[in-house]
Amino acid sequence: MKTFEELGVAANIRKAIEEMGYENPMPVQEEVIPYLLGETKDIIALAQTGTGKTAAFGLPLLQKTNVKENVPQALILCPTRELCLQIAGDLADYSRYVDGLRVLPVYGGSSIDSQIKALKRGVQIIVATPGRLIDLINRNTVKLDKVKCVVLDEADEMLNMGFTDSINEILSQVPEGRQMLLFSATMPKEIAKITRKYMDDPKEIIIGRKNEGSSNVKHVYYLVHARDKYLALKRIADYYPNIYGIIFCRTRRETQEIADKLIQDGYNADSLHGDLSQAQRDSVMQKFRIKNIQLLVATDVAARGLDVDSLTHVINYGLPDDIESYTHRSGRTGRAGKTGISIGIIHVKEKGKVREIEKIINRKFEQGTIPSGDAICEKQLFNFVDNLEKVKVNEDEIEKFLPAIYKRLEWLEKEDIIKRIASLEFNRLIDYYRDAEEIETPSDRQSRGDDKSFPRRKDRDNSGSRQAERGYSRLFVNVGRTDNVNPATLMGLVNEFVADKVSIGRIDIMQNFSFFEVPERDVNKVLNGLNNQERGNRRISVEVAQGERGGGNNSRGNSGGRPQRRSSGGRDNDRGGFSRGSDSSSRPKGKGGFRRR
Repeated sequence: MKTFEELGVAANIRKAIEEMGYENPMPVQEEVIPYLLGETKDIIALAQTGTGKTAAFGLPLLQKTNVKENVPQALILCPTRELCLQIAGDLADYSRYVDGLRVLPVYGGSSIDSQIKALKRGVQIIVATPGRLIDLINRNTVKLDKVKCVVLDEADEMLNMGFTDSINEILSQVPEGRQMLLFSATMPKEIAKITRKYMDDPKEIIIGRKNEGSSNVKHVYYLVHARDKYLALKRIADYYPNIYGIIFCRTRRETQEIADKLIQDGYNADSLHGDLSQAQRDSVMQKFRIKNIQLLVATDVAARGLDVDSLTHVINYGLPDDIESYTHRSGRTGRAGKTGISIGIIHVKEKGKVREIEKIINRKFEQGTIPSGDAICEKQLFNFVDNLEKVKVNEDEIEKFLPAIYKRLEWLEKEDIIKRIASLEFNRLIDYYRDAEEIETPSDRQSRGDDKSFPRRKDRDNSGSRQAERGYSRLFVNVGRTDNVNPATLMGLVNEFVADKVSIGRIDIMQNFSFFEVPERDVNKVLNGLNNQERGNRRISVEVAQGERGGGNNSRGNSGGRPQRRSSGGRDNDRGGFSRGSDSSSRPKGKGGFRRR
């Protein structure tokens, strides 16, 4: 294995990357760096995400830039704002000891005036998303006539996102003799068209095989009935106590519904999709990067450019339509030399798609068995013991409290203390899985059917109406999705306006109103605390849903728990869909699922 010095990287750049922890070049860097430093020929580099592509093109670009010229000499195009910022940040870190070199990220969702001012001051390298760069070109505030090198990073993603016309327009603005570098994880037909039109006899560098999946990623699928997909997701998350991953969904609505259900069931999760504002997306991604969020539920588009090297899992809540998308999804784990697991939760109609993907990525899928309740409890308990062994003890601070603790617990034997500690942590989890039905794997005979059977629910009566959990009452509140309310914000309202701590059970967010469950003893406290408060310009109204007080009786008829006097208002036709009817174990927090801390 060669060193960065042997590849020809300059001493001032080596100093910076060594401080960042770079020791030896990765395969794509070992192939690309010496070629870029010595040649001006066009390059197509095919490599998976997370293989070190930014340094592969970034280090030579920095080294070949003339810092005495304050004009754009290199242009890097990428599909998303997040990737733009990431690349610009990496280049700034690599060039820490290169005096006078300036890198400017150019992207939408930020002040164009500040970007124009930076361009007027002079920059040598521009990292841009196509839309904002065209805006600046049309304003005559950026000149690309001195550009010597153009990099298309994640070119397949840019084409998938519809940037073909924008790329054509931008490339028409740069000199014909410039060098062009195209980096991509896959090689669809659209990429081939770009290469034929704009590249001159390019050198092709392939790390692995075209469209091949990373060898560091294990591919697993779980075959379940469509009705059981969410239950399977929860069991998988519980079976891996230290999971840190992305759950990919097909639509924005499904993404939000899955995230809401996970939050409601106590998981450390959040959503990322196109309906969020840029500020909301930035906040979610920052929390995920620093691991304040353990499970990120996202659409493909929203997760593009989210670069995290330490993901343990990627979970496909159903397989994507195109194989390139699966390659990108799975490539987000198993990065930087680490191993990862890509999981598909599929129903019987998707089995054929698994075989198609296997052929393209040259990797075999393993069919997994949904973990049993006993296996999950065992895994969680042993993980707890591991953490207990590794916990840092602050001797100085805790010492003064120990005599009183020893005295209080002196009547207990060591075995009793261990049992109580384990029970304190895991009684809820054990109780939940003791009562939960195991998830059935569809048989071959069933796989020929349409798999549209309804979930078996203990909490529905024959009329289809919904019962509160025993000991809980179901409340109606006059805010819903149109008021930008989700389970987290509804719980926040209760915490804000109700004086004492209240346990909240199942939450159902409808379009114009919502239902939530609280212990019977806390009903009056919640009604008194929330009624007549305001959210924005909306006065909050809360009341007990018809027939629900004293949860568990079936006297509601067909009202579905809606207050009778409002039976003609709003729409209750979105009971289908995921968050209302898929989870046969949905129950109050602390009694269902495993709450993560």
